[in-house]
Amino acid sequence: MDEKKLKNFHSTGNCPVRDILCRFGDKWSVLVLITLQANGMMRFNEIQKTIDDISQRMLSVTLRTLEQDGLIRRKVYAEVPPRVEYSLTPMGVSLIPHINALVDWAMQNMSRILEKRK
Repeated sequence: MDEKKLKNFHSTGNCPVRDILCRFGDKWSVLVLITLQANGMMRFNEIQKTIDDISQRMLSVTLRTLEQDGLIRRKVYAEVPPRVEYSLTPMGVSLIPHINALVDWAMQNMSRILEKRK
């Protein structure tokens, strides 16, 4: 009998699935990405007003992380006071259709999921 070859998702080494799910499993990253997609280039305070329940510290951490991953661009203008704007990078833009597909799936299935939880 042939033994089935299983794909493993162990925590050792580099697991892209685990890494991406960990990054976007937080409460804010996806919201920041879709906010920037919907509104284009935005300043910090504009993002915070759009996502009104995010703290200033959490927004700052989220933006820094998304920038480190290459999904958003941070542009600083040499002005007094300094002006900083955020926008999606091409890689961030390439992620949006996948996020939209997940949002569409959630919208179509949320009522059934909530019903099953009862």
